[in-house]
Amino acid sequence: MQLILASVGKLKAGAERELYEHYAKRIGGIGKSVGLGPLKELTVNESRKGSANARAMDEARMLLARIPEPAAVVAFDEKGKGLTSEAFARLLGDLRDAGTSSVALVLGGPDGHGPEMRDKAQHTLSLGAITLPHGLARVVVAEQLYRAATILAGHPYHRS
Repeated sequence: MQLILASVGKLKAGAERELYEHYAKRIGGIGKSVGLGPLKELTVNESRKGSANARAMDEARMLLARIPEPAAVVAFDEKGKGLTSEAFARLLGDLRDAGTSSVALVLGGPDGHGPEMRDKAQHTLSLGAITLPHGLARVVVAEQLYRAATILAGHPYHRS
């Protein structure tokens, strides 16, 4: 099952980019053994609309236009459901086992997701109650994808 990390804005060169690429590469390795990956990055530019609501709606439309059909959509949102790493791995394993060909894991822009994205998402998850900088959120999602692959593979990376 292909993994797509869809987000608003470019991840600039530096520590966050290096960490993201580190985990993306690791997913490409162990993910093959459990039918996950590779991790593809998909980005859209931040909207320049006048209000926060208009920006969120515009960014949702741009992201949805780029996410290939029939990808399952998992939106990360502050109001989403919190999952343990094990539960996240089970979710990905269940999607894979159901024959899902690709899953888009979506991070909204600074103003969050527009209603169109929330309506399209099959799952809405939270990265926690804290607010993370956008680049760091991408690293966290990439690391959790790698962790999920190791959990599904029975690899000792994840110790609970």
